[in-house]
Amino acid sequence: MNITLEKYHGLGNDYLIFDPNKNECRLTKENIRLICDRNFGVGSDGLLVGPILGQDKLEVKILNPDGSEAELSGNGVRIFGKYLKDAGYVQKNKFVISTLSGEQTIQYLNEEGTRIKVSMGKLSFYSDEIPVTGPRREVLNETMLFGSIPYRVTCVNIGNPHCVIWLNDISKDLVCRIGKHSENAEYFPERINTQLLKVLDRTNIEIEIYERGAGYTLASGTSGCAAAGAAYRMGLTDPKMYVHMPGGVLEVEIKDDYSVLMTGEVGYVGRFTLSHEFAEQVKALQ
Repeated sequence: MNITLEKYHGLGNDYLIFDPNKNECRLTKENIRLICDRNFGVGSDGLLVGPILGQDKLEVKILNPDGSEAELSGNGVRIFGKYLKDAGYVQKNKFVISTLSGEQTIQYLNEEGTRIKVSMGKLSFYSDEIPVTGPRREVLNETMLFGSIPYRVTCVNIGNPHCVIWLNDISKDLVCRIGKHSENAEYFPERINTQLLKVLDRTNIEIEIYERGAGYTLASGTSGCAAAGAAYRMGLTDPKMYVHMPGGVLEVEIKDDYSVLMTGEVGYVGRFTLSHEFAEQVKALQ
């Protein structure tokens, strides 16, 4: 049986859909790494496995390109919502997707399903919920050392953990240099995603992103929500804002209870049927 993957992107953050109802290959960390490799494989920022059908639920597993499983991906959830529409799994304009972090509500904002709003759950700044080592506290504007350099950070969980660093000047090079240290820093027992935050005005922020298990990425939905939440919590922005990333712009709205709504675009790239030779390499790593 052929192995067929569908490729989508959310603002340049690209994922491959592996539909277990249409493929019979067992996924492992080894063959996930091969599939996602941009030189020897198809290439992507991760793999979305689903829909996993059962008990009236539409479940998706979100896998990083290193083979580890992510609790949540904002771009991944939007992409998966678009795939469910394209593949005929859903006909409603509003429905629920189950992820490792819980349930996310998806709403199509246009007929094509390319513009999607997602209820992302609630932000938490508490150390034991992120998690961050040390006594229970809100991790707000604390000093942490990454590569022996001190930074003022605010940490937050939005289904997965984030470390937000507010700076006047941000860049890809800088977030990569910091992220290589922060991702596996001793403060974070489950590793962490890192964002450099630049506040443009009360309704616009700019971020650079280094993702846990993936490295530098052009865009990230949960990173956008986390950075927006940190900026609002520190009093730097209004509750509704535009998050500017190298791949594009997300709209984020933070409610009074710190629940978050995220709106963004999804693009379809195409269908990839693996060659017999490459499929055999993938299957050999089961």
